[in-house]
Parts: sequence; structure tokens; C-alpha cells
Amino acid sequence: MNATPSEPAPDSGRPPAEAGAAAPTAPAPGGPLALLAWADRYFRLTERGSTWSAELRGGLATFFAMSYIVVLNPIILSQAPDATGSFIGGTTASGEGVPMVAAATALVAGLLTIVMGVVGRFPVAIAAGLGLNAVVAFGLASQMTWADAMGIVVIEGVIILILVLTGFRTAVFRAIPGELKVAIGAGIGLFITLIGLVNAGFISRVPDSVGPDGELISSGTVPVQLGPLGGGGELNGWPLLVFVVGVLLTAVLMARRVKGAILIGIVAATVLAVAVQALTGTRPGTEDAYGWQLNVPELPEQIVRLPDLGLLGQFNLLGGYQEVGAVALVLLVFTLMLADFFDTMGTVVGIGREGGLLDAEGNVPNVRAVLGVDSVAAAVGGMASVSSNTAYVESAAGVGEGARTGIANLVTGVLFLLAMFFTPLVEVVPSEAAAPALVVVGFLMLSQIRSIDFSDVGIGIPAFLTVVLMPFTYSIAAGIGAGFVSFVVIRACQGRARDVHPLMWVVAALFVVFFGIEPIQTLLGVG
Repeated sequence: MNATPSEPAPDSGRPPAEAGAAAPTAPAPGGPLALLAWADRYFRLTERGSTWSAELRGGLATFFAMSYIVVLNPIILSQAPDATGSFIGGTTASGEGVPMVAAATALVAGLLTIVMGVVGRFPVAIAAGLGLNAVVAFGLASQMTWADAMGIVVIEGVIILILVLTGFRTAVFRAIPGELKVAIGAGIGLFITLIGLVNAGFISRVPDSVGPDGELISSGTVPVQLGPLGGGGELNGWPLLVFVVGVLLTAVLMARRVKGAILIGIVAATVLAVAVQALTGTRPGTEDAYGWQLNVPELPEQIVRLPDLGLLGQFNLLGGYQEVGAVALVLLVFTLMLADFFDTMGTVVGIGREGGLLDAEGNVPNVRAVLGVDSVAAAVGGMASVSSNTAYVESAAGVGEGARTGIANLVTGVLFLLAMFFTPLVEVVPSEAAAPALVVVGFLMLSQIRSIDFSDVGIGIPAFLTVVLMPFTYSIAAGIGAGFVSFVVIRACQGRARDVHPLMWVVAALFVVFFGIEPIQTLLGVG
């Protein structure tokens, strides 16, 4: 790699000169060299210490690390009926809407990732948000129609966009203390490590014991266990071997500073997975506890599949109000908005810090454009009926490969657009082959924690809560909220309330409402 993520290349602002090299000849106006030179300046390629090859590798790594969303988002959205008993897209059976959701998911992810690259010029890709899609499927659609639920997503995105345009979202971003921004990045590192371990089946939740009448008998002695769900707490099966080999291979390649280490690790693990499947015929995890967690890595009989874009435009802005009433609608929008608002903020900070892109105060370059595109993405996701789209923490895999500019987004975005037609090929890469990248990059991001002064309890405890609660609650927003609230409370009790930016008080108060949303709904009679 050009520079390791924890040791970013110097930001000199001009291309490095080799000793004795002649001055470059000015390209002919309108020629390909002139176009490349313009792209270099526009995306700040040389200024950020990157190269075209690093951006290509980074774009590929990001796509492979998050391509699972084309498979997983349809599974989540197509299995939940709405309040009328219908499934997404007007389908009548669980899973029937998978092709439509897959095509729309890839289309929106591709277009918005490209827009983020061109407008935001920041190496973070966009797709349907995990967690947010579950809220839409099981929290919103269960109370109204699918079109009404997607209308709420559109409203949430528009509100966040207004907050960006008024400068509020950017102001909040700048009001966060520097060491809390470091904690956010470190916490995301631990969070994506957990995502990688869970996606690979290396760890899993201990299942509850349920009686014949559905009553809970036991919730287990520990919350998580070694090995996949239903595996009895043991490491076993060929898919886990693929994951372990992928982690070790990627770690060794990075230790030896091999360019393209993360991408090589993903490709090599995928080749191994295909070979293992051909030789062993391992079944999917739904049939065998030690099987493949998401998709089976088999060479497809059909490579090209025409996309079904029938979900585009299936949303209703006012339906949610008619179904649940004004108060409940406001609370639903608030919950979705706050989670989306701070998930993105945490992701952008973490990726920016890992790529050495933050300024001296820990702020992201061109942050207003970055947050603006992300806000538009939330609304567009609702308009396309694929749930709120947001910045993806898996973009850290691309940054780990050397991506520093929006050029990597162009690569990732084009691959998502192609995935609309080549979904069978995307499904070849199992989660066990992509997860090693998340584990290794998680290590790199967690290493940022060394710059936090834990001797100052007023910042150390909030930073600690931010880091640990992201993975323990499986929510970036929850970790940020706990850090913000504890920071404000501790500083006030230390007699240092003046050290707290006024906006931090406002945000902390909003998070108190966020954490107490259930009792508030009960109190208001809308729960």
C-alpha cells in the first residue's frame, strides 16, 4: 500500500518530485492527459497522497466488503408483511419481492455512491442502512402500508437535508470535542470487527430456550458464544476455515506491506470458498449450523439477470399520518432521524481519521457536501422503496487499501450498477470471504484510541462508553449518545460547564429523548 491507514502519507499539497526528474510537459488542451490532470486536481488525488491504482484497489475492496447488502437488504425487507398483510412491492408471499428489492438496492447504492464521490469527494460509499432497514420493516411497515413506511423515510431524509442546508448538522459536527471524535472512530473499528465476526459465524448470539407455548425458559448464561448460531459454542465447518484463512492471509500480507493486501485477501478467500464448496457440497446455514452464513459460493449457471425496477416511486408521504396520527408520526421520524444523523457522523469521522483526512481540529474536508449527499440518500432510499440509504462503515476496507478520494467511489458505484445485471456473480462472494477485511480494518481503526487521554476522567469515561457501547448495543448512534450525555453530565459536575459547547447540550438532551423513546410513547399513549 502507498501508506498504511495508521500512518497516512504526508499531505504536501503538490505531487512528489523524483530527484533529477524533468518538469512534466503540459498536456494538449482537451487531451486525455489534460483530463487526468484535471481529475487529479478536482479530487485532490496527489494532494492527499494517493494514486490511481490505490483508488482502484480501494473502490474494489469497498464494493466486495459491502456487496452483501444487495443480498441481505432484500431478505430483510421482503420477509415482513405490512399492516394489511401485504409484502413489499404488493407481493403476496414472504421473499417474493427479493428480485425487485435487490435491483433497486444496487441501483440506488451505485448512483448515490457515485454522487458522493463527485460532490463530496470523500471515500465513503452509500447503500441501504443495516439496522435502519430493520426499523422500517418491523417498526414502521407493521403499523401501516409499505408505501406509507417509505414515505416516512423520505420525510426523515428531507428533514436531515434541511438541517444540513441551515448549517445545523455541520455545526454539531464541529462542536464535538476532538477526543470524542477519536473515540467514535475507535468504536466503529470495534463495531465493524464484531460485524465481521458475526457475518462469518465466528461468534453468535446464544439462542433463547423457549417452551412449547412460546414462553421464555432461559436466555442463556452468556449473551454471545464462539461459533455460529446453533453450533453449540464450537468452531467447526468449512466456511469458518475460509474465514480464518482469510484473516491470517490478509494480516500477513499487511504485515509485509503488500499492496492490495485487503483486496487480495477477499479474492483469495473467495477462490478458496468456491473450491471448498465444489469439493464438499457444504449446505447453507439455514440447513446446517456450520454452513455458509448468507450465500453459498457456487459458480452460477446464469450470469446475467435483467433487473426488475418496479419498486421505484412506491411511497406515500401522508399515509403514515393517516395511519398512526401526528404524535406517533413525529416520534417515529425523530427516532429514525437521530439514528441516521449520528450513524453517518460517526462513520464519516472514523473513516476520515483512518485515512488521515481530518484537519487539526478533527473535521472532515468538504463536510457540508458529504453530509448533504448523505441526507439526500436517505430520502432517495425511501423513494426507491429500499429503506434509508446512508454512509457505509465498510468503506473503511477501501481506505485500508489506500483510497483517499472520491475516485474510489466511482469504482464502487459502477460495480453496484453492474451488480443490477450480474447479481448471480455478486452472490458468489460469501460473507466468510469478505468478513476478514472488516476484522483487519477494525484493528487499524481501534488503534486510534491511543491518542485519548484517559487520565482525564471527564473525557476518558465518555470516550470509553462511546467505544464499548457501539459493538455491545450493535448501534453507532447508541454509542455516540452515551458518550455525549456522559460528557455533558461529568463536565457539568466538575464545574467545567463552560468547556461544553452549547450545541453539545442540545444534542445530549435529544439523546435523552432518544434513549427514553419507549416510556415517552407510553406516557403519550402512542406506544
